[in-house]
Amino acid sequence: MERTFFMIQIALLGLGIVGSGTAEVLTENKSIIEARLGREYNIKYILDLRDFPESPFGGLVVHDFNTILNDPEVTVVAEMMGGSHPAYDFSRACLEAGKNVVTSNKEVVASFGAELLELA
Repeated sequence: MERTFFMIQIALLGLGIVGSGTAEVLTENKSIIEARLGREYNIKYILDLRDFPESPFGGLVVHDFNTILNDPEVTVVAEMMGGSHPAYDFSRACLEAGKNVVTSNKEVVASFGAELLELA
């Protein structure tokens, strides 16, 4: 695998069913995904209101969105919170900060997709 000088730092917004599944897929398939990307990546933060002491991802959980927003190393944010707010607000703020955003949130896409696409 060709390596570059920096690693992609990822933040996940939400550690529910979709968020925990995403974290598992990114972890269990890391070598395959990195080979396809041609770059290494790391899940740096997971935003959630709850703590997950029994989860292998528990140590990555943060409760303050600004931790993610203000970290210049985080370049990819995956929003999997559900509902319109604060999911839309966080996605918009990340795009305005120059971060790449991906979402599984159909409500946000249906209500604000055109606006977010224009920001991207």
